[in-house]
Amino acid sequence: MGSAKNTGKQAAAKRNLLVVAEFRHHLRAFLRFSEVAAEEAGLRAQQYQLLQVVGAAPGDEPPTIAYVANRLFLRHNSAVELVDRTEQQGLLEREVDANDHRKILLRLTRRGEEVLASLVILHMDELKKWGPEMIDVLRRVTGEANGAATQKPVSRN
Repeated sequence: MGSAKNTGKQAAAKRNLLVVAEFRHHLRAFLRFSEVAAEEAGLRAQQYQLLQVVGAAPGDEPPTIAYVANRLFLRHNSAVELVDRTEQQGLLEREVDANDHRKILLRLTRRGEEVLASLVILHMDELKKWGPEMIDVLRRVTGEANGAATQKPVSRN
C-alpha cells in the first residue's frame, strides 16, 4: 500500500510540474515577444520596462530612481545606469525635487511617451491574441494548487 501512496504522490508531483512548466513557457513566450518588440524600437527590454514604470507611476508626483529600482527589482546603482542610458536616448529626463534636493524625479520626454505608446499598443495586441490561452493555463495552475487541475498541455509555436 505504501508504493501505491508513493505512486499517487509521484503522479501528483508530475502533474504539478507539467502545469507549472506550461505556465512558465507562456510567461517566457510573452517576455520574449516583449524583448524583441523593444529591440525593434531601438531599446533594450529593461529600458522599455523603465518607460512603463515611469509612465504608469501613481500619484501626482513623478517617480524617483528609488521607486524605479524597487519596481524593476534593481539595485539603486543599476537603476541609475539604466536611467542614464535611457536619458541619453532622449526618452527620459531628470529633475531635482524642489522640496528635497536629494530626490531625483523622472519624467518621460515627448519622444519617450511616443515610443512607450507604440510599444503598449503592440503588447496589448499580443495579449489579446494570447489572452484566452494564457487564461486557460492560469486556470490549470490554480486548479492544480487546489488539487483539481487538468493535464491538457497547450503548446504555442
